[in-house]
Amino acid sequence: MLQVRIHGRGGQGAVTAAELLSVAAFLEGKHAQAFPSFGPERSGAPVVAFCRIDSKPIRLHEPVVEADAVVVQDATLLHCVDVFQGLLPDGFVLLNSGKSLEGLGLAQIVSLLSPGHARVLDASAVARRCLGKPLPNVALLGAVAALTAAVGIDAVVEAIGARFRGTAREGNVAAARAAYDLVAGAASC
Repeated sequence: MLQVRIHGRGGQGAVTAAELLSVAAFLEGKHAQAFPSFGPERSGAPVVAFCRIDSKPIRLHEPVVEADAVVVQDATLLHCVDVFQGLLPDGFVLLNSGKSLEGLGLAQIVSLLSPGHARVLDASAVARRCLGKPLPNVALLGAVAALTAAVGIDAVVEAIGARFRGTAREGNVAAARAAYDLVAGAASC
């Protein structure tokens, strides 16, 4: 089972990202669940959303304590929330930032992970370029697909298409594909 924890701030779409990731897994014939955990429900407050993906039915319903992947939508959370708590040694880390892992002071954490399992992507910039808004959630989904191979980019695109319409669909699809390509090694958008 792959267990993903998404840390963000209210209004950044962490809950939507977890839901879209679970829909993408479902579209590939996998079992999946997604659910949020809120503190004060206001814009800018820390939010955590969870997603589980497995080839068999999922019986767990509690928050993800031991994560296979941690996605951080806002690097300011690194200073107020222990986003890496329970991250498994062979886990993945994906951070939304224009700074490097070293610039964020995360060299020690990265050294504990398998090579290539920690990435920084300026998902807000990708979203601004492709969508016209700096909402990192869907761009980070494309990056999660490339980094973990938990779901394919085509399933992510299909899940986005089912959720959004018109220019929002086009921009979100472009952002997800661009982030996927950046993490997989080929730039687009």
